[in-house]
Amino acid sequence: MQATIENLFDHKPETYTPEHFALFSEFKAALNSGKIRSAEPDASTPTGWRVNAWVKKGILLGFRLGGIVDMSIDPAKLPFLDKSTYPVKQFGVNDGVRIVPGGSSVRDGVYMGRGVTCMPPMYINVGAYVGDGTMVDSHALVGSCAQIGKNVHISAASQIGGVLEPVGALPVCIEDEVLIGGNCGVYEGTVVKKQAVLGTGTILNRSTPVYDLVNNTVHRATDDQPLVIPEGAVVIAGTRAVTSGPGKDWGISIYTPVIVKYRDEKTGSRVQLEDLLR
Repeated sequence: MQATIENLFDHKPETYTPEHFALFSEFKAALNSGKIRSAEPDASTPTGWRVNAWVKKGILLGFRLGGIVDMSIDPAKLPFLDKSTYPVKQFGVNDGVRIVPGGSSVRDGVYMGRGVTCMPPMYINVGAYVGDGTMVDSHALVGSCAQIGKNVHISAASQIGGVLEPVGALPVCIEDEVLIGGNCGVYEGTVVKKQAVLGTGTILNRSTPVYDLVNNTVHRATDDQPLVIPEGAVVIAGTRAVTSGPGKDWGISIYTPVIVKYRDEKTGSRVQLEDLLR
């Protein structure tokens, strides 16, 4: 499958044949089942993650293959027009996924583990992977190809960025048992390691360093590596003072995320997910 998809992506034919559509259907079924992923854990890499560029090529190929069709339940009241290759994902009771009524949407080509809870309205884009027991709260977004681990809590209005292009770029990866507070934003391939906690309003990207007050160090993205938040880190939104020029004279401070502690029993009890909701 990999070789055929890469060849089809790199050498666009004049027309797509039924065999091409059958290949894409097989590919998308593998995405839905979690057999293939756009990125996956790899202990041999500095970030602990590896991009599968060929999978991204397959997802992009789906956009080439599809034509715009009317998928509306009611064209007059709620028009829904999209590529025929990417309808909404179909679920059954046996999938063990809760989608609470109220306007949520999951695109086809997403892996959803058992026990995932989707609070309305939220959106999960193609190529994403969402592990068992994760909660995606109201107004949250899981972007294309983003990787979400088990028992993660993505709180209300948080944005988890993804990336389809360039195909070699790592999407955002959130590892197991991470808590992402309300109105957080995680972008540009940031990796958040296991059991980390992002306090309300924390923004993480390639441009903003993270100051670790516990270990007296600074975590930064580099030209070839994304930002990595250490395992168990508790990150909050902070500021650092401008130390020169007019900014200093005006008393201006710049936003920066700050690691104030590492997760302990007290932290765990405060961020524990409520089992009764499941």
